[in-house]
Amino acid sequence: MSETTVYTDFRLHANHLADRGERSPAEVAVRRDLAAAYQLCALFGWDDLVYTHISARVPGPEHHFLVNPLGLGFDEITASSLIKIDLDGNVIGDSGGYEPNAAGFVIHGAIHSTRENAGCVMHLHTEAQMALSTLPDGLLPLTQHAMRLYGRISYHDYEGIALSQGERERLIADLGGSAAMVLRNHGSLTVGASVAQAFVEMFYLEKAARSQLFAQATGLPLIIPSRDTIELTARQWENMLDAGVEWPALLRRLERAAGPAFAQ
Repeated sequence: MSETTVYTDFRLHANHLADRGERSPAEVAVRRDLAAAYQLCALFGWDDLVYTHISARVPGPEHHFLVNPLGLGFDEITASSLIKIDLDGNVIGDSGGYEPNAAGFVIHGAIHSTRENAGCVMHLHTEAQMALSTLPDGLLPLTQHAMRLYGRISYHDYEGIALSQGERERLIADLGGSAAMVLRNHGSLTVGASVAQAFVEMFYLEKAARSQLFAQATGLPLIIPSRDTIELTARQWENMLDAGVEWPALLRRLERAAGPAFAQ
């Protein structure tokens, strides 16, 4: 199967194919990538029942974006089941009887409203990232994976479940131009120009967080490279941030995991 046909039927139900007449090819492509990201999260064990969310901006001038229907598990999400909403959280078109997660309006709407380069915002509650979010020093440049985010990660203090519109301005200010943010006592998020980029940033953040926690659990002194070495490594990563190599491999992994169901 060629890369152009990967996961097509897997995430776009046949009985919804007729709806594509109301969607541009660019929107359909984003829907497919976003659904793949949800299902990869489920495959990696990063989901949290029906909570947390990944949003993607729909190409075009309308400032619409796609989010998961509240009530569906990440492994159930298809390209056609994603809900389109505007920056105020209003549903655009048919939602299939589901509503989006209200907390997603605050976190994702805030970022999409101010970051033109935010093609995708990914927010998770993995155990490693929740544990990292409770550490005063946050993510340390202990590993090559962590150094990828050196100077590109920020922090936002916990204010309760993200339902308050008043939190938007503070979250935006804390995020700035960062590629990733640790939400204290909560979890984390990444921002990418595409679904692929946001997902790959999250992959490295998750690996870095887990590695740090394993190292700290030993109780032994930690080896932190020199500042010059950390900065050099961060610069070396700069040429590998577009996810052009990793994302196709992830899609092939998802296809293999789908097994016979993929072709149905």
